[in-house]
Amino acid sequence: MALEDLTRHIILASHSPRRRELLSGLGIDFEVRVIPGIDESYPSGLPPAEIPCYLARKKAEAYRSDIKEDELIITADTVVILDNEILEKPRDRNDAIRMLHRLAGRTHEVVTGVVITAANRQSAFSVISAVDFAALTDKEIRYYVDTFQPYDKAGAYGIQEWIGFIGVQGIRGSFYNVMGLPVQRLYQELKKFSGNSKPGPSENDAF
Repeated sequence: MALEDLTRHIILASHSPRRRELLSGLGIDFEVRVIPGIDESYPSGLPPAEIPCYLARKKAEAYRSDIKEDELIITADTVVILDNEILEKPRDRNDAIRMLHRLAGRTHEVVTGVVITAANRQSAFSVISAVDFAALTDKEIRYYVDTFQPYDKAGAYGIQEWIGFIGVQGIRGSFYNVMGLPVQRLYQELKKFSGNSKPGPSENDAF
């Protein structure tokens, strides 16, 4: 494994099955540890693209007091942005249908913020992907919502599901970022923890 020098015990602080699947794909042993009830509010004036890193840092703070010397915690947050507005997880069926009608035939951005926290170090970054959606019929949207019930997904869709197969015309940036975890960039940042190089300041990656 390319991260053989990473001696810290990795903890994924997320209940998302998609993030667990993606992190597993790196061939890294890790533990899932979730603290329930973390406040995920953010300042009203914060630019939408900065919100994921803000929330990932906020999640990391909830774990900081319990981090052991040999542990490394990964926190993340993903948002869907359309017209400079965040489309969060849908409240119900009608809300999911409404969101998908807004996304259909247009381009939106998916931003994931990731924070890696050790006892004495922290690295933060965000990755942006642009997603082009084809026009979708009301029948297609309702079929997807009723079949897949995407109520736990930002923007009311999962790109790895049926809606992604028939609706996504193109992506500029990381596909896995749209799923919820930019694993290529995360891998590079974890390598910094395994080597002698120190992580740089937080930065935003544009597509």
